[in-house]
Amino acid sequence: MTIDLERLGQTIKRAQYRNHRTMDAALRDLGVTLVQWDALRAIDRMPGASGHDLAVATFQSDQAFGTLAGRLVERELIDRSAGHGRRIEHRLTDAGRAALEDGHRIALDVLDDLFAPLGEDQRAVLAHLLDVLVASDAPDASA
Repeated sequence: MTIDLERLGQTIKRAQYRNHRTMDAALRDLGVTLVQWDALRAIDRMPGASGHDLAVATFQSDQAFGTLAGRLVERELIDRSAGHGRRIEHRLTDAGRAALEDGHRIALDVLDDLFAPLGEDQRAVLAHLLDVLVASDAPDASA
């Protein structure tokens, strides 16, 4: 049996799109978008990281992340400060940490619903297969 790889790619894209739409709608109650919450997660994982490193980690261009970071600063969710040379470092504020933690609770509920059709064994197989796929990515794509 030959698998239609185009269809497989489209199915992965549809699953990701569904995840993105559902998470974005659920996070709206917190007053943040999925893109903003993802930035908060990256900053939490990489305190003091540069804008470039955070852009890579959140799949954005440097310019797009800079604009996003500016909005997060205006909302007092993050602080930016001078680092070494021209580097600007990013850290969560207390309000940013609270939004991140509230978002984690929302994400658990959303993801539980999204993956409900799969049993625990199927989830483990899916996670393993996706790990195999992304392991072949370029080193900077795994950040």
